[in-house]
Amino acid sequence: MAIYLDDTQRKAIARLATSWTWRTQWPTWLLIVAIYSAWFGVATHARVLGLPLTAALLALVSAWYMSLQHELLHGHPTCSPRVNALFGFAPLAVWFPYRVYRESHLQHHDDAHLTQPGRDPESYFVDARVWHRAGWAMRALLIWRNTFVGRLVVGPAFAIAATGVDALRKVKLGDWHDVPAWLAHFIALAALTAWLHYVCSIPAWVFIVGVGYGSMSLGSIRSFREHRAADDIEHRTVLNEAALFWRLLFLNNNFHLVHHDLPHVPWFALKPVYQASRERYIQRSGGFLVAGYGEWLTLHAFAPAENPLHDGSRRFEPVSTEAELT
Repeated sequence: MAIYLDDTQRKAIARLATSWTWRTQWPTWLLIVAIYSAWFGVATHARVLGLPLTAALLALVSAWYMSLQHELLHGHPTCSPRVNALFGFAPLAVWFPYRVYRESHLQHHDDAHLTQPGRDPESYFVDARVWHRAGWAMRALLIWRNTFVGRLVVGPAFAIAATGVDALRKVKLGDWHDVPAWLAHFIALAALTAWLHYVCSIPAWVFIVGVGYGSMSLGSIRSFREHRAADDIEHRTVLNEAALFWRLLFLNNNFHLVHHDLPHVPWFALKPVYQASRERYIQRSGGFLVAGYGEWLTLHAFAPAENPLHDGSRRFEPVSTEAELT
């Protein structure tokens, strides 16, 4: 999508891009050190902290690590994809190889196809064929996934299942492109799991379920209603004016329309760019503005935010009963 920056935005980006902070990327380098230090610091003190607190802290830091992986794949802190991949390869969040995530996410940035099932790999909608073939239980799960609580509980399971099915489908069709990435990931995951078990006394199930699934659940807070179906492409992406804790955890990706407009802008510059032209961005988003994740929780804790069926004629109708969806 063509992006037309106003003079205020151009000046803000030019000023930031020439700054020592942007040129050195020191906040991202500091972030890498902080995340790895925190993760392994918590893991090596598991006996002192106890398993429940250890799992909770590792899940939190792993969610932060996933935000770092997102920053790495967009070309920060270096211009080298291979160097950045070295910092994002470790399976601290368990489930997905960095390279597979990178390729899938870059496909998601094809903004013309945002939210479209089968074309946007991060869509939370399904097409009519899938919807009509689904049984009542699957439809109920799809509806629940579009609630805030449901996204945290079953959202990761859907993502894990979809990624696994896609990987197997590719192999069945003779596409072995991702197999080396999966093999390397599983080898690294096995080594890390063994180290956690034998050195840190953290059982494998605590790491795989408590940390892995828990971190994805936390990450699902950011992705909840991050996009909506809309005719205008720029109206599909949210502006979430979240509190400091969430902005740091998600590395300002809550200003999501700004990120989609300017994916080359590093995380620490997203808020200044947004603030430099806030009213213009709100207008560009079609008013898709939320005061924070608490607002989503209040509005959609158990009420679906949208119909999971990607149907242009009923995109924003409230979902209350199955009869309304059939």
